[in-house]
Amino acid sequence: MILIKKKLPLRIGVGIVLLNTENKIFVGKRIDNPKNFWQMPQGGVGHNEDYYKAALRELEEETNVKSVKLIKEINDWYTYELPDYLLGKVWKGKYRGQKQKWFVMRFLGKENEIKLNTKHAEFLEWKWIRPNKLTSVVVKFKLNVYEQISKKIEEILN
Repeated sequence: MILIKKKLPLRIGVGIVLLNTENKIFVGKRIDNPKNFWQMPQGGVGHNEDYYKAALRELEEETNVKSVKLIKEINDWYTYELPDYLLGKVWKGKYRGQKQKWFVMRFLGKENEIKLNTKHAEFLEWKWIRPNKLTSVVVKFKLNVYEQISKKIEEILN
């Protein structure tokens, strides 16, 4: 399994830290993992697709949200590896994990704009959480990324 994992590439993706007016962060409970794990909107980038445009597309595909303003593009790239039990199951088995570019955005709309029953539905439910709670709700294999993102959010908000 380790040899197979090392040969697989990382999927290029984007992530969105969506902040409301109280600086709480949008998280959704995934349809494919309905345990008490939550994540921020994120997804893959198409070939030659602009990263910011990909982030806007993913946000709309997963949440229906269009009313946003960019606060900051985080300069760093963040990676995570899938656990062995998900290798071959996620992304049709083509990738071992993700390398992500993250964007911090302000939600400018009203909450009724948020709809999870989109064409590419990924979330069962959603909520706003305080930034210091982010690392306590995420699935373990994404924890390292969320710890780093949490530090960046803290810097941006202070």
